[in-house]
Amino acid sequence: MASNKAIIFVTGASSGIGYETVLELSKESTDFHILLGARTIEKGDKALGDINSAAGSLLKASISVLPIEITDQESVDAAKGSIEARYGKLDILINNAGIVVYQDVDRVTAFRQSFETNVIGSMRVTETLEPLLKKSSKPLVIYVSSEQGSISLRLNPDHQFHRIQGDAYRTSKAALNMVAACQRYNYADAGIKVVAFNPGWCLSNLTGEQGREWRIKGGARDPKEPAVALVEIVNGKRDIDIENNGLVHVDGGVLPW
Repeated sequence: MASNKAIIFVTGASSGIGYETVLELSKESTDFHILLGARTIEKGDKALGDINSAAGSLLKASISVLPIEITDQESVDAAKGSIEARYGKLDILINNAGIVVYQDVDRVTAFRQSFETNVIGSMRVTETLEPLLKKSSKPLVIYVSSEQGSISLRLNPDHQFHRIQGDAYRTSKAALNMVAACQRYNYADAGIKVVAFNPGWCLSNLTGEQGREWRIKGGARDPKEPAVALVEIVNGKRDIDIENNGLVHVDGGVLPW
C-alpha cells in the first residue's frame, strides 16, 4: 500500500542518538511516518512508549516499531519486505546503528566485529533498501559516522581526540565514510542524496555505563544536539554543507575526510 507520508527509517533507535532523532522527528510534521528500528520488538516498544510520553502534546508524526538486526541479511530482508508491503517506498534512511568493541577482545576480533556492524551492516541496509529508496521522489540516506574516522584529523596533533586510540572504531568509521562517498557517486543518477554525518562526542549507551560516566566527566554533549542537526538535514536546511566535499558536522560546516 503506497503512503502519502514521508517514510523515515532510523536504525539503532532504541537509545542514544537514534532515540533522540526519532523523538525530534516525531514533533516535526504530521506528514512524517517514522520507523523506529530496534534489534528486538521489546526494546522498540519500550522506546516508542518513552517517546510518546516525552513528546506529549507536541507529537505530530506517526511512529511504528520495525525490528532489524543489521548484521543479519534475513532480518534486513524481512524489514525490506515489511516496508514494501505497508508503504511501497522509503524516503529517508538514517543509518545510525553502530558499536564500539571493548578492549577485552583481541585486536583482530575488535576490527572484525567493528566492520561487521559499522561498515558492512550499514551498507547492507542501504543496498537492500535501494529499490524502495528509488521509489521516493526525494530519497535521502544519512550515515551517522564520526570525526574519529577522519584520516586528516587523526594525524592532526591539535585535534581533541588525537591521543585517543580506538583503532578498530576509527578504521570502521573511515571505511563507512568511503561507503558514503562511493554511494553518493553510484546513486547520483538515481537522485539519491547520500550524507556522512558527524554527531560529535555524545553521551550514549555506545560504550556502556563505564564509558558514559567517563563521557560526562569529559564534557560530552547531549545526544539531542545531533538529533536536532539530523532533523535539519532531513528538512533541507543543511544542503549547502552536503554539497561540499566532507563529513557534515553537527555544529555546521564540514570536516575533512
